[in-house]
Amino acid sequence: MPIKAIDLFCGAGGLTHGLINAGIDVVAGYDLDPACEWPYEKNNQGAKFFHKNVSDVTVEELNELYGNAEIKLLAGCAPCQPFSNYSLGKTDETDSRWSMLDEFSRLVEGVMPDLVTMENVPQLIRHDIFTNFKNRLEMLGYNVSVKIVACAQYGIPQNRRRLVLLGSLLGDGIGVRPVNPELDIPLTVRQAIGDMPPINAGETHSEDKLHTSSKLSTVNLARIRSSQPGGTWRDWDENLRADCHKEDSGATFGSVYGRMEWGKPSPTITTQFYGFGNGRFGHPEQDRALSIREGAILQSFPRDYSFAPSDTKPQTSTIGRLIGNAVPVRLGQVIGESIHLHLRNQLGNIN
Repeated sequence: MPIKAIDLFCGAGGLTHGLINAGIDVVAGYDLDPACEWPYEKNNQGAKFFHKNVSDVTVEELNELYGNAEIKLLAGCAPCQPFSNYSLGKTDETDSRWSMLDEFSRLVEGVMPDLVTMENVPQLIRHDIFTNFKNRLEMLGYNVSVKIVACAQYGIPQNRRRLVLLGSLLGDGIGVRPVNPELDIPLTVRQAIGDMPPINAGETHSEDKLHTSSKLSTVNLARIRSSQPGGTWRDWDENLRADCHKEDSGATFGSVYGRMEWGKPSPTITTQFYGFGNGRFGHPEQDRALSIREGAILQSFPRDYSFAPSDTKPQTSTIGRLIGNAVPVRLGQVIGESIHLHLRNQLGNIN
């Protein structure tokens, strides 16, 4: 029984690519960001990108895309920024992104797909909007499981924790659950990007336009040269410290201007990972921040994943945003594998 999926809030295609890797047919993705179209369609053959706000998507168009699918999966990662640790207290229900889960549940209720999955930041679980989303699914008859997943346990070389919701109308009442973690010892930064060719700050590698690193000012170059893997700006000479770090309000931000460590997973890759001062995004050894390609690899994108046409100059801020916002590809694959396991357990073998 083949599964046909639609990916809401699809971004550059991290979740879609992972589902495809798990053998799921993804036919379409929706996103409001036009920059997503190239990477989404280029790397996910057969999946059509729709530049559209999910609030404008209709039940009728989704049903047309599903056609006569035997098993329908509606997937998505509603915008997580309003619920992240970085944004809490800076945004509230007046932010239009808060309502996207309501739009998701509207489409679930209209289409009634066999399977639903939603991925987001763990902080979402504390909000009424998530409770309402889960309750609405259960009222519609879905068996729902919710788990906070440590990505590093699933082959993603990154200390990233994500909330994964899986819902099913199929079977005898047992809902979908993520497959068991596969690693006791997580992958490290060295295992992920240790073989990438060296480049300097502000340099682009001749064979890969995305293996490009942001320029560093004179003072930031001095700062990174004074930084140790796993250390903080407190290790620097006093004259290198930023004014904000000398104030009480900035004294606790020890993770900014830091180097990663070879022997550990990376920190959570954000939309600003290409900036040395935006977190612990300094290369463990070279005097520069992560390159765009390295950030994508740490998000478990394939090394040849294309984010822009080859005849254009990559825009670091745009592609960095796409990578940081993405569902890690390997997590998407884990979700797909979990769905297959559920169907085998409930309905017997599937193709």
